[in-house]
Amino acid sequence: MSVLVLGVSHKSAPVAVLEQLALGDDGVRKLLLDVLDCEHVGEATVLATCNRLEVYADVDRFHGSVEMLSRLLCERSGVAPEDVLPHLYVHYDDGAVAHLFHVAAGLDSMVLGEGQILTQAREALRLGQDVGSVGSTLNVLFQQAFRVAKRAHAETGIDSVAPSVVSAALERATEVLGTLAGRTALVVGAGAMASLAVATLARMGIGALTVVNRDVARGVRLAEQYGGTGSTWDRVPALVAEADLVVSCTGATSTVLSAGTVAEARTGRTEPLALVDLALPHDIEPEAALVPGVSLIDLARLSEELRGTAASSEVAEVRGIVGEEIAAFLSARRAASVTPTVVALRSMATGVVESEIDRLAARLPGLDEAARREVEHTVRRVADKLLHRPTVRVKELANESGAVSYAAALAELFALDPDTVDAVTRAEGVAE
Repeated sequence: MSVLVLGVSHKSAPVAVLEQLALGDDGVRKLLLDVLDCEHVGEATVLATCNRLEVYADVDRFHGSVEMLSRLLCERSGVAPEDVLPHLYVHYDDGAVAHLFHVAAGLDSMVLGEGQILTQAREALRLGQDVGSVGSTLNVLFQQAFRVAKRAHAETGIDSVAPSVVSAALERATEVLGTLAGRTALVVGAGAMASLAVATLARMGIGALTVVNRDVARGVRLAEQYGGTGSTWDRVPALVAEADLVVSCTGATSTVLSAGTVAEARTGRTEPLALVDLALPHDIEPEAALVPGVSLIDLARLSEELRGTAASSEVAEVRGIVGEEIAAFLSARRAASVTPTVVALRSMATGVVESEIDRLAARLPGLDEAARREVEHTVRRVADKLLHRPTVRVKELANESGAVSYAAALAELFALDPDTVDAVTRAEGVAE
């Protein structure tokens, strides 16, 4: 089995395509269950954010799996294959490991080095665990990716220079409004992105803060954590009319704030209004930007403005750490891949030694116990010495590039029982 990643992100597709592929929580869960039902898939999970949708799967066949997963992605999102397939990317085996490590460390994010993706990757693993679709392969891979990301953030200054998408969007809002201190803000939504927005606004000294959410109690709880107030959905038009800043980031599948509502709210007002739309698909009708005095900051605009921005020295440090960790992980994985064969070989040798000692004892019944132990010790040492160099060398060769499977060659040369090798592999998987 090998890890396969199939997905689409802000790097491979425009926001318009990402909007078409956006799935709510139920949609993500259903996609995961469909993936798990595929013939060649042993484990799976889905990483879904505002600017990426990726399927991670442990598969036993490459081409068949890519075809099935591509078809599922299109079917689940209801998008025509010809509109999606050109934007999909595929990473396999070592490439899949490298991709996840880069993603978790923020090196594949819209804002290079941002830390929010680590939380989203953890959520992807949790989803797979809840569904029961994650086994030892993906669990080990994701846990290692988390450790790599934590090391990158702990050992570099990337946190101090890499903003989140939320903070980057709010910085753009200050270009419209000036300082946000003392301003009136409305946040629509109460999920992870909205929570980050509320926390960031509080740090920026926002004045009056209101949170509106379909689940009113959840919105109230979020608002009150930061000295704001919660309100009901029917109050959105009136709250927009009072606001200097509106941040919307719901999981709705259609717009929640129309251009007409914004235009009506602007009646009689001359002060600027900043609308920040961090949802995918978008929450705010794009035409709202045509209303006089209104500026709309959305993911499409942020994607263009933030492309390639970050402090080069910090990003270079993170890339170096991630590169080291990828090499170490792949080396350990390749070495571990031959372990079951080596264990099976040594088990076979032990069996041969024991069989021959028993045979010797039958042929020489008068052999005293001390002599028997000495002979047995000598035979075992001979077997160990004969096996030592091949088993060490096969682990060294496993780390060299190339398509040769030295473990398979070793198993073939010594006619090892495949069931024994598989049993060791399964036992190691349980131990992990």
